[in-house]
Amino acid sequence: MEQRNGYFRITWKEQLAVCHLFAPKAEGVPVSYKELASFLDDHGISGYKERELAEAIAMGSDCVVPAGSGDGLEFAETMHTHCSLDKMKITATFYPPSQGGASLNEQDILAYLKGMGIRFGICQENIADFLANPIYCTQIVVAEGKQPRHGHDAKIEYFFNINPSLKPKHNEDGSVDYHALNTICAVEKGDKLATLHPVDEGEPGMDVFGKALPPRSVKNKVLEYGRNISISEDGLHLFSDVTGHVSLTGGKVFVSDVYEVQADVDTSTGDINYAGSVHIHGSVRGGFVVTARGDIVVDGSVEDAMLQAGGDIIVQCGIQGMQRGLLEAKGNVITKYIENAKVFAGGYVETGSIIYSEVSAGEDVIVAEKKGFINGGVIRAGGKVEANSIGSSMGAHTVIEVGMPPEKKERFNQLQKDIAEDKKTLEKYRPVMEKYVAYVKTGQPLEAKHKTYFTQILATVNEAERQLEANQTEYEALQREMMTGTHAKVVVKKDIYPGTQVSISDASCVMQEKRSFCCLERKNGEIVINNM
Repeated sequence: MEQRNGYFRITWKEQLAVCHLFAPKAEGVPVSYKELASFLDDHGISGYKERELAEAIAMGSDCVVPAGSGDGLEFAETMHTHCSLDKMKITATFYPPSQGGASLNEQDILAYLKGMGIRFGICQENIADFLANPIYCTQIVVAEGKQPRHGHDAKIEYFFNINPSLKPKHNEDGSVDYHALNTICAVEKGDKLATLHPVDEGEPGMDVFGKALPPRSVKNKVLEYGRNISISEDGLHLFSDVTGHVSLTGGKVFVSDVYEVQADVDTSTGDINYAGSVHIHGSVRGGFVVTARGDIVVDGSVEDAMLQAGGDIIVQCGIQGMQRGLLEAKGNVITKYIENAKVFAGGYVETGSIIYSEVSAGEDVIVAEKKGFINGGVIRAGGKVEANSIGSSMGAHTVIEVGMPPEKKERFNQLQKDIAEDKKTLEKYRPVMEKYVAYVKTGQPLEAKHKTYFTQILATVNEAERQLEANQTEYEALQREMMTGTHAKVVVKKDIYPGTQVSISDASCVMQEKRSFCCLERKNGEIVINNM
């Protein structure tokens, strides 16, 4: 470092003070009048002429100017310090001694900082540089804290499509291609499925007063997986043990073999209950049951049968339920048509037409293709219902319900209270349980009354943990449903007929006249109809 800022030095002529002003160099700044006046006041020098000093400073060149009078005693080199608001930096400004006055040494500076309470980050090199080459009226960093190094959350990288779009392809002529669905994320034995990038906790910092500064909290993750999957020795990679298909459900990786049915599900096969996915190359005949933890794909049609899937249900040719057919999927349902059947989906339902059926979807119900009509029945959706026509000129009783119903909102609010109560119970009893566990580990036997009490507490904690997990799972599902419900509406691309009953959350109406090309939404507690 070198002297760039302007500075001043005071000498005495008996009891008269003389100020030697030195102009700044290069990009340095001139002496501040306020700084000079404060220095003179601090050293008992008075009677200086403010205007004369200010004009001398403004000249911007080296000069000598009278600076009032004082006791005539020599004074030592001094330092003034400034602490940053975040307590991470101390800067010192040094002022020269009068002629014959003592200079500061390293011990003086360190003692001064210690007196301020500085305990960390003293910049010995900067202090040594100043002592070797004094620089005045310039801020010099004499202590600096250590910023915490913030880490990052753990991250899981998946090597397969975790959000596959199973919606069918819409052709230019308005038809829907139910054959090109690409329903399965196929994997080969030995394929890498996921990699865990571990959490980085970061490193704590410290301010100049010795206060520890913790890094931001981070979230850890672990690889969760089902059977047919191996994990590497370091716990960071997942690999498939079989050739099949992979999916991600609730943050857990599953690999399943696909059960292939080459013909119809009928008397030759009996009912099917499979842990993975089922691909039926024929149809499902009346009275039979197909249950799968994964997806169910039917290349033909479904009669008055029952299909239950933990994933999606896809029926290429349609459902003719004969008032007895039932399809339940935790994922989506895609089919060419639905007639006289009950269909329930946790995701969306997409079909070409719905006739006298009960259809319920956690997300949307989309009735596509050229006809795209809903004629009779009850249609429920957490999001929107979209169709070309709804109801009929013949007065078929048709009910459309979208959004979250009031009873589910009440359940959502109750779950919030239950979760808080479960957490309160755990906070109350866990420390007691941990104390008992620590005591047991010492090898000392528990008295009978203490053993009974410990058993009761353990049962209470286990029940609270079980209930908390169940409540949180239900709460998160309702939360997703509520988010979907905020966009609830009924979209009519052609006609909606009189007599059709429409409910959007807690508002409802019955269509009194035919309306075309419109959208029904809930606003201010009632249903409004807007033209598209």
